[in-house]
Amino acid sequence: MLTTRALWSALGGDADSLDRLQVVGAGPWLGGPLAVDELAIGAVASALLAAGELAQARGCNPPAIELSAEHVALSFCSERHVVVSGSPSASSFAPLSRFVRCRGGGWARTHGNYPHHAAALMRALGIDSASDRQRAVDALEAAALSLEATELEDVVVAAGGCAAAMRSAERWSRHPAGRAVPGTPIVAWGNSGAVPTPRALPPLSDPARPAGGVRVLDLTRVIAGPVAGRTLAALGADVLRIDPPAIPELAAQHIDTNVGKRTAVLDLAEAQQRESLLAGADVILMGYRPGALERFAMRADELTARHPHLIQVSLSAWGTAGPWAARRGFDSLVQAACGIAAECAAGDGTPGALPAQALDHGTGHLIAAAALRGLVRRCREQPHPPAALSLARTAAGLLDARRPMPAASELSGRADPERHRVIFDRVTLIAPPGKLNGVPLAWAHGPRPFGGDEPRW
Repeated sequence: MLTTRALWSALGGDADSLDRLQVVGAGPWLGGPLAVDELAIGAVASALLAAGELAQARGCNPPAIELSAEHVALSFCSERHVVVSGSPSASSFAPLSRFVRCRGGGWARTHGNYPHHAAALMRALGIDSASDRQRAVDALEAAALSLEATELEDVVVAAGGCAAAMRSAERWSRHPAGRAVPGTPIVAWGNSGAVPTPRALPPLSDPARPAGGVRVLDLTRVIAGPVAGRTLAALGADVLRIDPPAIPELAAQHIDTNVGKRTAVLDLAEAQQRESLLAGADVILMGYRPGALERFAMRADELTARHPHLIQVSLSAWGTAGPWAARRGFDSLVQAACGIAAECAAGDGTPGALPAQALDHGTGHLIAAAALRGLVRRCREQPHPPAALSLARTAAGLLDARRPMPAASELSGRADPERHRVIFDRVTLIAPPGKLNGVPLAWAHGPRPFGGDEPRW
């Protein structure tokens, strides 16, 4: 179930807190055959409920919470509403990120939004048309027709690229990677020796900014993790996103998901700076593949041993167990592999998609909620074990919450972005959804130049 009550329960929240929540304008703003609207409301509400709980743990009365369902739906499509200097930002998928028909009639989804992933895809399939987008697309489609969908998946992944064969939900449930997902909770709390760790936060004077004075180290990329950091920034946290020197971010994605944050570039091999950041942070968000940060001694148990005060929340595409645990993945690839693309397919079998990148956005708000709940536990001098979430587990929840009847998307015809915009100089964005004690959530500043801040608190 993906109701607010179920998600809040999965986070360990107090059911009595639900009495402080009011949702206005509920309806099928996003629509579709799966419960995307329920996930959207439940995930955003859970983050705000956890924020209210933190305000109370810091000595304030818990705030009343109001959510507009229309605003939440628009925020789940925030990348579509970025405007820079009066013009919509180019936030669509790159040409090599697409469904391709494969030998035998199957389909596969490829991902080439980032240059290094596009290069791996072309290398795996023998495509040599990087300078001509249409030729590259034509070559990709031709290469796909020579391979079964699972063969394309294997070849591209082996080359360090990103692809997934489209499977039905039933077929995914029989796959070893799919079998590893349903048995895990949507928010998995670890047991890496977490102990009560007193570490006071600054006094809180404004319950509408319950994360004020909280330092968040954001080691995430590509929507879900960045949305979590963006949400915490809107609640008052000082969020510092760190990126590696050699991998730039997509400009439109940076504008949309790094608003309210500081952003710096740092090689995490620089041990002294890395450890200084970890020591000064209250929360660490980790969105790299499981095992990717191990060379920096950043396993959950290692971080707990060195920095027991840290609230740890990690994100993966496919979960932390099973044969795909260390595999690269994105919202669109998870939708293809786990059965969502088949569930949303057209009558002729052409793969479909959710009306928003809801796995990313929904999981992102749940990550923020887990971080806030960890802070509550620390304030109460209770153990605060690491939390782990995955896009595949969120997808499993959606597939278990099919609607009785498919509902056509009504977002484009009904929702009004103009009611929910915020402007920073030349940039216009969808404001963060929600009000605490009648005060709208707000970012302290707009998106800063990528990597333009110092990697320090």
